[in-house]
Parts: sequence; C-alpha cells; structure tokens
Amino acid sequence: MRVNERAHVYSEDFSVFYGETEAIKKVSLKIPAHKVTAIIGPSGCGKSTYLRAINRMNDLIPNCHTKGKFYFDGEEIYGPLADPVLLRHRIGMVFQKPNPFPKTIFDNIAYGPRLQGIKKKSDLYQLVEQSLRDAALWLEVKDRLNDNALGLSGGQQQRLCIARALAVEPEILLMDEPTSALDPRATARIEDLIGELRGRYSIIIVTHNMQQAARVSDFTAFFYEGDLVEFAPAGELFTNPRQKKTEEYITGRFG
Repeated sequence: MRVNERAHVYSEDFSVFYGETEAIKKVSLKIPAHKVTAIIGPSGCGKSTYLRAINRMNDLIPNCHTKGKFYFDGEEIYGPLADPVLLRHRIGMVFQKPNPFPKTIFDNIAYGPRLQGIKKKSDLYQLVEQSLRDAALWLEVKDRLNDNALGLSGGQQQRLCIARALAVEPEILLMDEPTSALDPRATARIEDLIGELRGRYSIIIVTHNMQQAARVSDFTAFFYEGDLVEFAPAGELFTNPRQKKTEEYITGRFG
C-alpha cells in the first residue's frame, strides 16, 4: 500500500484456527479505503477465511478462534466491546452463490433497512430504488418489484444480493468469488459494477480468477498456505512480482 493510502481495515499478526489447524498464519495486512483489493491464491490458501474474518463470519463456525489483532477504522474487530451485528451493518458481504430470500424483489432489498428501524413506505421505496440503481439492476426490475426474487436469472440474483448489501449503507463490501457461478456475460456485468462502485466503498474481493483480479483491483494480495506472500498495486504484482512464489503462481506453475 502506498504511504498516502488510508487503511480502512488492517490486521497485525492475525491468525485464524479451525481447532488446532492454523488456516491464517500471523498475517499483517493494511487494506486501503475506497479502493478495490483482490485476494488471490490456490484453493485452501486461506483467502476466504481471511475475508470472512473481516466481518466475523467465522464466528459461526464451531471450534474457530483467532489470535492477533484486526482493526476497522482504528477499532478492534475482535475487541471485548465489538458488536458483530453492528459490524456486519457496516461491512456488507456478497457470497459465491446468489442467495436471495424467497421473498419479493422489493422485500429482499427492504429487509435490512426494516431491521434498522425504517418503516415508512416512501423511505423504503427510495432506498430500494437507489440500491437497485447502484447495483445496475433498476431498469431491469422496476416493473417487477412484487415478483419473487427467485425468478430472476443467476446474474440478476447476484446483482440483487449486491443491492441488498448496499441497502444498509455499508462502508466496506466483501465479495467472496461473486462471479464463480455465473456465465461470462453475467460476470462482465458484475465486473463493470465493481468498477462503478469503486471510490464509494472499500471493496475486497476474493477470486480464483487472476485475470479478473488484474481487471478489477487496485491492489492485490497473494495468499499461499495461510501466509500472505505478497501485497502490492495490482499492476505491479501481475507484471513485476517481488516474490518467486507469486511469480510461479501467476505464471501457472502451480495452483
């Protein structure tokens, strides 16, 4: 990260354990604000585990525990006063497979704001419209808001899930391989959307697709067997990696 970039979230000697197995090994990483950061690496390298640590989704896994420090805007994510529910309002997440609720398109988007206490129909409608616009989906569904969201295509469902995450006005958006279940056309739409959201949110995307990481990210982190091997501006990491292991991975010698 360049010296003039503000870290939005950062870890210091942070480890994640599943029982006795150390899945993340003393990782120190500063993720800049309002940029797109990609996390790459082979299967089982810890990239999704690290991503889920940012909003404490790993708390839901039995026998999972952490060591070290993780900070969000200077506050400890795993500190004794941290509230995981409030944390997840500030840090939204989009999963690998689209997971819309079996509700209407409108109710999918309004779900989070309603939990936050917004009840007025006009306020909810405004939030729903803006969130769908931000997710580049409004023009496709504006006349179908009362339809079941499960009737949307896979790519539309994923953009709906992005809109649902944006509706609670998060500061950070986590994306765990958000296009791996989509066809090339839908993947391109999601990548375009990431570009449109750049600068408004801090976006952290886990991807197994190195070409995608190179296309969408400002910074890229390479993980291998739970270790952070290298972190650099994406252009530098993909064209002039400093670590031999990074070079071997991006040139396809393993993975």
